[in-house]
Amino acid sequence: MYTVNRTNKNILRGGLILFYIFIIALITLGISSLYSYLNTGADRSTMLHTEQIQERYYIPIIEWDTSSIKGRPLDATTLQSVEEDYLNAWYVRVRALKNNSLTGIEDYYTANATAKITQLIDYNLSKKISVEMTTLEHHPKVEFFSEDGQLIVLTDTDVLVHEQLYKDGVFVNKSSSLNSYKIILLLEDGYWRIRQFVKTSSTEKLKKVSSRPLNINLKGINYYPRSAPWDTFGTQFHQDTIATDFKIIKDAGLNSIRIFVGYEDFGKEHVAVDKLERLQVLLDQAQIADIKVLVTLFDFYGNYTVSDWTMTQQHLLQVVQTIKDHDALLGYDIKNEPDLDYNSRNKEAVESWLEHMIYRIKLIDDMHPITIGWSNIISATALVDQVDFVTFHYYQPLNELESALTDLKNTTGHKKIAVTEYGVSSYSGLWNLMGSSEEEQANYHKEAQELLNKNKLAFMSWTLYDFESVPENVTGTYPWRRNPQKFYGFLDSRGKKKSSFKYINQH
Repeated sequence: MYTVNRTNKNILRGGLILFYIFIIALITLGISSLYSYLNTGADRSTMLHTEQIQERYYIPIIEWDTSSIKGRPLDATTLQSVEEDYLNAWYVRVRALKNNSLTGIEDYYTANATAKITQLIDYNLSKKISVEMTTLEHHPKVEFFSEDGQLIVLTDTDVLVHEQLYKDGVFVNKSSSLNSYKIILLLEDGYWRIRQFVKTSSTEKLKKVSSRPLNINLKGINYYPRSAPWDTFGTQFHQDTIATDFKIIKDAGLNSIRIFVGYEDFGKEHVAVDKLERLQVLLDQAQIADIKVLVTLFDFYGNYTVSDWTMTQQHLLQVVQTIKDHDALLGYDIKNEPDLDYNSRNKEAVESWLEHMIYRIKLIDDMHPITIGWSNIISATALVDQVDFVTFHYYQPLNELESALTDLKNTTGHKKIAVTEYGVSSYSGLWNLMGSSEEEQANYHKEAQELLNKNKLAFMSWTLYDFESVPENVTGTYPWRRNPQKFYGFLDSRGKKKSSFKYINQH
């Protein structure tokens, strides 16, 4: 009996010891977690509402002037910190006005500045208003940096601001303006917060840009290498292939090609160096062959939201700066068939984005003309005042072209017009029993060239080659859509001339 009682006591004692050890471990873990929490001040992403900011979804152009600062000197490290916090302050302000939410505002504005933003958001909420806005460029000049390193005064001039006003979720109007601001920044808890934010001037008269008319009679074709449809600058890019194809095009009596720069393919806002190098090689080969190149930008892009503008602008800057001085460059086609995105992305949003991208190119390159590759002749009446020449794609019956062209000319005035896509597939297989044969394709191009010649209309046909395959992201998976797209070429997928080749050009 004694032995049993002693055994039970030992078990109880052991259980109590294990329980105490467990409690001590929990207390230790709690103290450790608290200590870690209290020492995470240097990791802003864990204490601020800046997940998106840290990923950099807002990259406006910014040019600092630190040439005449009163007070103490401003070193490069401090300036970098100021720039990061200043742009983050703009970003959370933009996000607050869009969502009518103060999320993140207190991280980048002092209490007084936060109160003013709160008043603005309360007003917008009462009126059921939301504002989608962004800033595209800043030119801050540091006026004063206090001796204690705690206060900075700056003026930010010619801040390019775009706003779109919505009421009850419905678009109301838009505006672009150049504004100037007086800004006071305070260093609090190691971060620069805006204390004072005052607009000192505003004008809707943007920087003047020039127009550059098209000075070549386009006789061209849309181009992809036969082994790389919709992937000109991919892994199968070869200089010799490009050179051979350009000789075929030149010998056929054509003087120009239209190519495509994919937004994601080129790296979005961080454009890939190897892609730019391949683009330059293509332009070099075009120059050797005496062919001009119309570069279609932003292929497969489809967002257009104001919050995305600084990203697409960064993409544009890198591409245009690389090619703008090349002798083979004919001009820029901003976007392939953007009107197809009207229903899904809102017409006003699409056209606002197009207008800004045209404006930005003209600020960088005022020597080359700009157009937009509309999907049809009716859409080509849009933004006529913005483009330097008007282009559209035409896959409707040829007997309807002349009357539609008359209507378009009534809108475009004296601006040159070009059909930059047209053609018909020679596929008449299982998935397109009513399709055209190669001979019917040839007859189509014969008639098309007669119409183009009669109306003195510039052209770029679709396309040089047939393709053995077409990417699913272009046509989808349905075979009755994919298969016809493979057979629009003047040359088959082996490089042999089809019957239509004799009508590739006006004779």
